[in-house]
Amino acid sequence: MFFSQLMHKIYDSIINLSGNKNALFWLFVISFVESSFFPIPPDIMLIPMILATPKKAWRIAGVCTLASVIGAYLGYVIGYYFFEMVAEPLLNFYGYLEKFNEFKHLYEQWGAWIVFGAGITPFPYKIITIASGVVHLNLLVFTIASIVARGLRFFLIAWLLKVYGERMRVFIEKNLGWLSVLFLALLIGGFLLIKLF
Repeated sequence: MFFSQLMHKIYDSIINLSGNKNALFWLFVISFVESSFFPIPPDIMLIPMILATPKKAWRIAGVCTLASVIGAYLGYVIGYYFFEMVAEPLLNFYGYLEKFNEFKHLYEQWGAWIVFGAGITPFPYKIITIASGVVHLNLLVFTIASIVARGLRFFLIAWLLKVYGERMRVFIEKNLGWLSVLFLALLIGGFLLIKLF
């Protein structure tokens, strides 16, 4: 109950920040910390900011992407150097430790795809950034997958909102989960077909 109330308060505070004159700065901060330890995704600031100023959509998405990728390095460092001291209690606090342990063994073969998949879906990206550090995923692979995934996610949202406005906001908020999973499934399916033929 307490945790749920805390999350609602944090969520409401972030929504209020989107109308602040320093909203771009706060978007950077939220995007940065979300990639390594913060539970609320930056989309909740990104969407109202773009709807309020559609002419700045690309700039807003760019700031969100840059901050998210930089924040991903913090998650990587936490996993690489401080797993037992910082990452394990943090993952346990959010209830992600079990999910983390499930994904850990998949990194040897699918590391880049896992980072990419988590970067575009609602799956908690912080689990992946920390896990990448724990298993010492190649930093170049991690960086490229993070840039492509986070950029694709935030710029796609920006484009949809710029073109379709309020109707698209309602649709995205209602269907973000399954839309992201569907896109990821189609992308991976496409690559598997190319590999087979």
